[in-house]
Amino acid sequence: MMKEVKAFIRKHKLHDVTLALHKIEGLTGLTVADVRGFGRGRPRKTEDGLVYDMGDLTPKLQLTVYCKDDIVEQVVSSIQTTAHTGLHSDGKIYILGDVRDVIRISTGERGE
Repeated sequence: MMKEVKAFIRKHKLHDVTLALHKIEGLTGLTVADVRGFGRGRPRKTEDGLVYDMGDLTPKLQLTVYCKDDIVEQVVSSIQTTAHTGLHSDGKIYILGDVRDVIRISTGERGE
């Protein structure tokens, strides 16, 4: 089977993370998207209660990797090690459930 791994990292760590992922045999690709968001401890207090100011959203990169089960931990470890700065807000990694099927649009090929 295959899993989906999503990671949210600091923008300046993309080069290091990409280099580390290229070293993993069997990894077929990576998708990167610019995103913004907030985690714990980011609310701005107002008279009415807590409000999240959209201007205070932190810019991050979202990495999406689809990989076989046998390299998931290697992918996660590579991202975790290379994206780490030791500072607050380094990001998060999510491992999502089984990928049911994959279809290559150019050839119609199916499967892992």
